[in-house]
Amino acid sequence: MSLITGRIFATVSLLVVGALLYYMITASRKGTISVKLRRMPGLDAIEEAVGRATEMGRPVHFSPGIAGISDETAPQTYAALECLTYVAGLCAKYNADLIVTVRQPQVFPLTQETVRQAYLSAGKVDMYHEDTCRFLSSDQFAYAAGAQGIMHREKVAANIMLGGFWAESLFMAEAGSAIGAIQIAGTANMHQIPFFVAACDYSLIGEELYAGGAYLSQDKNKLGSIAGQDYVKFAAIALVVVGALLRTAGNTFLFDLLAK
Repeated sequence: MSLITGRIFATVSLLVVGALLYYMITASRKGTISVKLRRMPGLDAIEEAVGRATEMGRPVHFSPGIAGISDETAPQTYAALECLTYVAGLCAKYNADLIVTVRQPQVFPLTQETVRQAYLSAGKVDMYHEDTCRFLSSDQFAYAAGAQGIMHREKVAANIMLGGFWAESLFMAEAGSAIGAIQIAGTANMHQIPFFVAACDYSLIGEELYAGGAYLSQDKNKLGSIAGQDYVKFAAIALVVVGALLRTAGNTFLFDLLAK
């Protein structure tokens, strides 16, 4: 009996959440609802950063973090690649050189194709070179050292770090700060956020990274998905509050329902 404890409620919840997300995405796509995300200064500053690099004749450095594509941190990598599409498109638009440094071998071909497609969409496919995306090392700190060296040698004007970062975050952020680059960083690893806030001009905190692709592209499917997820979060918070109050009052109705 213990093996099926909680499965009924979990299954029903999954179906309800799936139906809600489907409705919100469909409604957003058809224009039935209008989804607007709050302003994110860090993402708004990307165009300013790329424009500055163009004016100075210096490159833009982008790092999608050191997370992979097949573990629990993979969503951060995919979110970073969505933002990379936007950054590469801006670099193509303003004729700014772009350098993308990569730690994970599996992420490398994805970054190559992401940048190539962005240049192709902008009609600037000739801007893509073999050294635009650079695989440095699968070792965490060797990658960080390599990225630091590139930032110093190339004198990058903008350093954009979005994705999964760990102990190397401050090393890379300090390197960009030392050369006077405008820095935009974001990660869902909350223990690294203080370092980005201290060393960078703009920071994305936690879930702002995941919303970045939708915010930049304004894709209706993505916007609808984010709106649906917000409703799910509100419902979860309400369950926690109501459950705590009921339990305090000695009522176990909600507890028993969740256990079914």
